[in-house]
Amino acid sequence: MTTLTTRQTTPTPPPAPEGRRHMIVRRWITAIVIVLLIGIPAGYGVISAEQSRASGRDKQAESAADGLRDFWPSLMKRRIFEVPIPEDAWRVAYYETSNWKTSRLYVQFRTSGKGLDTFLEGVGTSRAALEDGKVTISDRDAGVVGWNFGLEGRAWAGTVRTQKDPRPSQDITVDLTEPDKPWVYVVSTANP
Repeated sequence: MTTLTTRQTTPTPPPAPEGRRHMIVRRWITAIVIVLLIGIPAGYGVISAEQSRASGRDKQAESAADGLRDFWPSLMKRRIFEVPIPEDAWRVAYYETSNWKTSRLYVQFRTSGKGLDTFLEGVGTSRAALEDGKVTISDRDAGVVGWNFGLEGRAWAGTVRTQKDPRPSQDITVDLTEPDKPWVYVVSTANP
């Protein structure tokens, strides 16, 4: 005969109840992880969306502008149209037009005598190229932004810098009535 031996196993005791302090710490850690995984990316999304909307509003305002805007053109525009406005310039304003054939950047600013030399050198010309009494900006272009070059008693001087496409050409007219604070007017035309 075979005898069966029954083996008795002792039941494992249930886990000790979680202490209140441990439970609070665990819940805080869970909450922090949720904030890090969901809250931060959502925050970045909101910030990005607002920046995108602001950029769109700026571009819309620029497109809707009708005439000179009292701001510096962006560095990119200045590079594309090759209009190196000197650092000491003030009363800077610009306007841009563009169509399928031609893009133009109209810029005006006031600067010092040294700033004028710096600007002309940056464009690739010099004061020697300025012809006294000459207004090089056409009546049509002047009319687009409301410039009046027919004023009496002004010491106008101008030059034209022509470059091969796709590089822009510049019509530059300077009001040298106050030689130490000249006004500079530029129409830079690019034909892509």
